[in-house]
Amino acid sequence: MAHSSLTNGNVSFWYDEVGFPVRKPALAESLSCDVCIVGAGYTGMWTAYYLKKAAPNLRVVLLEQQFAGYGASGRNGGWLTNSVTGGRDQYVSSHGKESALAMQSAMNHTVDEVIRICELEGIDADIVKGGELNAAFNPAQHERLLEWAAEEHSWGYDDVQVFNKAETLSRITLPNVRSSIWHPHCARIQPAKLAQGLRKVILELGVELYEDTTVVEIGINQAITAQGTVHADHVIRATEGFTANLKGVHRQVLPMNSSIIMTEPLPEAVWEEIGWSGYETLGDMAHVYFYAQRTADNRIAMGGRGVPYRFGSKTDTNGTAQASTVKTLMNLTRKHFPQTQNFEFEHVWSGVLGVPRDWSAAVNYVSSTGEGSAGGYVGTGVTATNLAGRTLADLIQGKQTELTNLPWVNHHVRNWEIEPLRWIATHGLYAAYGLADTREQNSSSSHTSVIAALANKITGRH
Repeated sequence: MAHSSLTNGNVSFWYDEVGFPVRKPALAESLSCDVCIVGAGYTGMWTAYYLKKAAPNLRVVLLEQQFAGYGASGRNGGWLTNSVTGGRDQYVSSHGKESALAMQSAMNHTVDEVIRICELEGIDADIVKGGELNAAFNPAQHERLLEWAAEEHSWGYDDVQVFNKAETLSRITLPNVRSSIWHPHCARIQPAKLAQGLRKVILELGVELYEDTTVVEIGINQAITAQGTVHADHVIRATEGFTANLKGVHRQVLPMNSSIIMTEPLPEAVWEEIGWSGYETLGDMAHVYFYAQRTADNRIAMGGRGVPYRFGSKTDTNGTAQASTVKTLMNLTRKHFPQTQNFEFEHVWSGVLGVPRDWSAAVNYVSSTGEGSAGGYVGTGVTATNLAGRTLADLIQGKQTELTNLPWVNHHVRNWEIEPLRWIATHGLYAAYGLADTREQNSSSSHTSVIAALANKITGRH
């Protein structure tokens, strides 16, 4: 089928739906404030929100190179889920099992906290808490699914359920599915509605937002832009996948690309065949996995990696997806939802997510200098950003709380390798994951491919 009406880029479909905000003026001159936050994505806005709620007299300045919610916060797949970036096990050895449990509990609570704040502040983000469903399509995926469920149950999480083929099909009609795993701690959202709703709220609280303002370097108590320098007692870097553009921190976070394609609205007759009436977020157990949601206006949003990384940690501007990625996502959607065969795709886009060298998110803060940062969410940031914002707000205020004692606080990791090593490694490893998926799909073995196991060890993924 021809797809002449397919929009490629233009940030995301989510903004086609809500419209772009009228931008706030750029910074015109140097100024001083209590707290300066660099990056107006979810992390920056949540931090500003909780600071102003706790201490309304603080002068909080937020600097953004485009408009608030322009990056991953306005382009993601809309999974408000409880995943601990990098996994819980990493914290057992470093901090003990109780700390690991506290981290998971905090993420579970944060799902509900975001929903609570949206209700409190009148932010309509199309939220439906239907849980998260991940499907297995071959014996190896099924075995990993069972191992995942057993681990969750061993930690005491009895709300994680395994569904057989028939039970899975009763929820969502997926060709060739074998089983699935579900937990309740996830909600579908419309990302741009959350971002723009949060933007409106923080402006009403008195946060000073300067858009079209590019920070080129962050120093102690200062954020430097071409228009002037913001001096502050506390300077927080919340730049996630765009961190590589800042002087001095180019290799701290690798900007990984992810892409999403959106169908046109599907008629009710198609949905009667597909099911998906619970609006669960949907993924699979592949190494190069997909992530999907049923939108409020009855479209399917299907996301995946595509081309994983641009040489030199370059980041895109408008979200244009490469032709090979578009084709991959179209085929993926048709494969899992053959009912879409006679319907159009309307929008495709890409964005960058931040990946630290150990694939684990962190909140860092130095009380003696007021330097702080948060990020490295590796795609789980819709929820983790809220937890990071609350944690940073406590740290900035000098509070000792349950949040400031979580094991991701002041977690430091080494830099990524220099080019061309990280380009070769990233593309090579994702090719390996793709090969592992192909072999598993064509095999009757229940064992995870040794290729994927080796790739996990090399990358440091848990």
